[in-house]
Amino acid sequence: MGVIAVYRRVLGNGALARVLFGEFVSSIGDWLYLVALLVLIWNETKDPFILGIVGAARIVPYILLSVPAGIIADRYDRRLVLLVTDVVRGVIMVVIAVAVVVDGPILLIVALAITATCFSAFFSPAIGAFLPSLVRDESELGPANSAWSSLDNLAFFVGPAIAALLLGIGSIALAFLLNAVTFGVVALVLLRLPSGRRTETAVETAPSAEAQPAGAQPSLREILRPVLRPLAGLSVLNMVSDFIFGGLSVITVILAVDVFRVDEATGTGLLNSAIGVGGIVGALVAGALVLRQRLAPPLLIGAGGLALGLVVLGQAPVDAFGVALVAMAVTAGGALLVEIVNTTLLQRIVPDEVRGRTLGGMETLAISAYAAGSFVMPLLAANQPGALLVVSALVVAVAAVVSVALIGHYSIQRPADDVRRKLADIPIFAGLPPARVETAITRATIKPMAAGAPIIRQGDDADLFYVIVQGTVEVTQVDAQGQQRTLREMKPGDFFGEIGLLSRVPRTASVTALTDGELIALDKQTFLDLVEEGPGLTYRLLDLRRFAIGGSSEAVPAGQPARR
Repeated sequence: MGVIAVYRRVLGNGALARVLFGEFVSSIGDWLYLVALLVLIWNETKDPFILGIVGAARIVPYILLSVPAGIIADRYDRRLVLLVTDVVRGVIMVVIAVAVVVDGPILLIVALAITATCFSAFFSPAIGAFLPSLVRDESELGPANSAWSSLDNLAFFVGPAIAALLLGIGSIALAFLLNAVTFGVVALVLLRLPSGRRTETAVETAPSAEAQPAGAQPSLREILRPVLRPLAGLSVLNMVSDFIFGGLSVITVILAVDVFRVDEATGTGLLNSAIGVGGIVGALVAGALVLRQRLAPPLLIGAGGLALGLVVLGQAPVDAFGVALVAMAVTAGGALLVEIVNTTLLQRIVPDEVRGRTLGGMETLAISAYAAGSFVMPLLAANQPGALLVVSALVVAVAAVVSVALIGHYSIQRPADDVRRKLADIPIFAGLPPARVETAITRATIKPMAAGAPIIRQGDDADLFYVIVQGTVEVTQVDAQGQQRTLREMKPGDFFGEIGLLSRVPRTASVTALTDGELIALDKQTFLDLVEEGPGLTYRLLDLRRFAIGGSSEAVPAGQPARR
């Protein structure tokens, strides 16, 4: 499916398209508000200390509140969380507008702005966890993230432009009121969307031979344990990218004045505009690349663009400011591509019931890295900014290689119609962590079967677990007297081969294909890793063994497959 067709399909998803539109309007309001707020505070105080407090207030609440915000997003209806944050921020904007009109104290406005930022901290984990529930299948997830970033970067231009127009006619209060209106638009959109409340997973409710105490819930670490390695991979590159880009956003003034000898205001403004342009281009490129089945190459391409841009920016001649602008755009595009691929992988890898908490933790790490880069890199850039950028590029390259190695097979996107996904429909696997089932799906193989061909033979070593996708098979067993009897026939959806794997014994029966068909096969270690994740699942499977050894076909309950 082509890029245009995919985006048309995404926009054809009514709920998703409405969210993208609503948040685009809201992003315009956010940038409009930020410009108006900074201008207002500077005009009223001429105090860099207060201005610094407001700047810090854009970062600190995210560091302190992202994890609690993730907990809230997992515990409550995510749509409701988003709705509350938007309504509260809209009300705050109205109060700020009133304070401006009545010439209220500037400290009150600062306090209101900080309060609004605190509520904003609850937005990112909630929307990141909510968005996957709106896509119809995985093929829409990457393009949805790409469209989101494209619109957000476009808002980066539109919002400040509107702010400049309003400030030019002296309507600061109107800027805050318009931002309140944008929050109202989003609230109306959210009211018409389906609930974002997470479903109770079978992990929490499935009965087992070793049932957990009533009300017991698996811990966050237990749920994430199967995917800790790929999460570490995503974190490595994400934190390095945010650290470097945080510093880069600050040292633009150093690059403009000390390196390229350009007027401070003009040079800094153009470099930041290049960041915006690169962001839009990067988001559009991501829209095509996230459609690939393998997402490791796009991740490396993004990191490569980031590293290349840093090197060129650091080595550009003094009189080549135009080259520097292009390099800055490439850097921003690469960084955004990394962010979009990372977000898509994170949303796909992490189970829904803990997605909010995971995103909250990742947000805390990302913002902390961004803040650290904003502080550290200007200090390091004081004497040799060019050398610093080259070293930063090398760090990005190393982080990218480490990240891809840790992510491993999780970077492979399985088509929605991949028959291996039928593993998730097997009732006996209900209740297993989704991430663990996803791992088994990626490791499964498809095996054709021909009518009359043996699949397993009684007495052979047990090596594979099978699920029937198409066709039928016959299960036979030779008893101690050498007599062969038919235990039963099995059809699509049935499975066999687990008893020999679990009991570490040779096959206790033979299975022969009655028709042509297709099987899903799991190797021994993958199967054992999978079933050992389910409390009591091993014992439930072993308990079925009594129907296979020494019994008769009549001993098998109606509708219950005989197990080997």
